[in-house]
Amino acid sequence: MDLRRALPWIALAVVVVGALFVATRDDGGPTTVNDRVRSIASELRCVDCQSQSVATSSTTSARAFRADIRRRVEAGQSDAEIKRVFVDRYGEFILLKPTGSGLGWIVWGLPVLVLVLGAGGLILALRCWRREPRLTATEADEALVAEARNEP
Repeated sequence: MDLRRALPWIALAVVVVGALFVATRDDGGPTTVNDRVRSIASELRCVDCQSQSVATSSTTSARAFRADIRRRVEAGQSDAEIKRVFVDRYGEFILLKPTGSGLGWIVWGLPVLVLVLGAGGLILALRCWRREPRLTATEADEALVAEARNEP
């Protein structure tokens, strides 16, 4: 395989690796109590409005959730422990982002699977199209076209 044919694949690999790096890098997370409370609250669904996070909702229950989260953060509980308390109390529905297990695997994995299968299908189709011989006009075809042009 010569370099000109490999260059687009190399560029694609660099883009994919770069995107994975950006998506998975750890920026250290929230450092202050307020940052941690806001971060945890932004991952929990408001039980009253359900379309907003606890961090953005102004309902009484959301304010109570934020106060509870603050008490737990100040008591030294980890983010995972605090979220687990809410999941145990309200179920997986309370999480705005599905977990990576059970139904969460389907929610997160299905789009990736479709993308991979689609790319694979496209690659196979392109390879099949390349293998088909190029059609060229025969002398009989050219004579037929020339004859058709001369007719009134």
